[in-house]
Amino acid sequence: MPRRAREKSESGTYHVIWRGINRQILFENDEDRAKYLDYLQLYREKCGCRVLGYCLMDNHVHLLLAEGEEELSQVMKRLGVSYVHWYNRKYGRCGPLFQDRFRSEAVEDERYLLTALRYIHQNPRSLGISWETYPWSSYRGYMGQDSLLENDFVLGLFGRDRSKAIAEYQRFMQEESAKACLDAEMELLLSDQEANQMLQEQLHGLLPIELQHLGKEERDVALRGLKQLEGLSTRQIARLTGISQSVIVRA
Repeated sequence: MPRRAREKSESGTYHVIWRGINRQILFENDEDRAKYLDYLQLYREKCGCRVLGYCLMDNHVHLLLAEGEEELSQVMKRLGVSYVHWYNRKYGRCGPLFQDRFRSEAVEDERYLLTALRYIHQNPRSLGISWETYPWSSYRGYMGQDSLLENDFVLGLFGRDRSKAIAEYQRFMQEESAKACLDAEMELLLSDQEANQMLQEQLHGLLPIELQHLGKEERDVALRGLKQLEGLSTRQIARLTGISQSVIVRA
C-alpha cells in the first residue's frame, strides 16, 4: 500500500513524533537524552528552525517545530542520522534505531499550537510520572531560560507582561484536554473487529461496552490494562468501550 503524503503546514509549524523501531528504547540514560538535545540545538542553528516544545520519553520523542531554511523532513533526517550514529557507536550496535518514518501533523493556528504544546508537556503522565517536574520536556523552560526554545513567541501569546504571561502559561498547561493531538499510537494497527476481540480476551470475556457499568477503581484498572495492548490507540479504545478519551487518559 503506498504511503499517504505528509500533510503540508501552511504556517510551517508541526507537531512531530518519532518512535523507536519496534518500540525500542531510544534513551538508556540521561547522557543519551542530553546528547539528543545537543543535536537538536545544533540543527536548530544550522537549519534555522524554531523549537517551540519537546518531550523525550523512553521510546519516543515529541517535538513542536517551526521550519526555517530547510523543510521538516531534512531537519529530522539530519537529527536522526547524527543521534543514531552516536548511539550505535556508544552501545556497539548497528542498524536503524528510529521507525523509518516520523509522524507529523500541521499546526495552523495559535490556539492549536498551545493545545499541542500542552499535550506534549503532559505526555509523561501516561507512565504515571509527574509531568510538571519531568526534566526532559520544555515545560519548565518557559518559566526560565532555555536556549533551545523560542520562549518569547509562545509566551507572547499570553500577553506582553512577562510575569503575567508565565502565570497564564502555567494555568493553561494545567488544564485538562480531551483532545489527543498526535498520539504515539494514533495510526490504527488493528481493525475495530480485531481490536474488539483483543479487548474481550483482555477482559476475560467481558464486553468492552460493559466497562461503563463497573465501579471507578475496577474500571480504571481494566483501562490501564487495555492501554498496554499493542496496536490500540486511546481513540479506538474510547470508541469500542463508549468511555471518553479524557477518562481513559486520567485512568
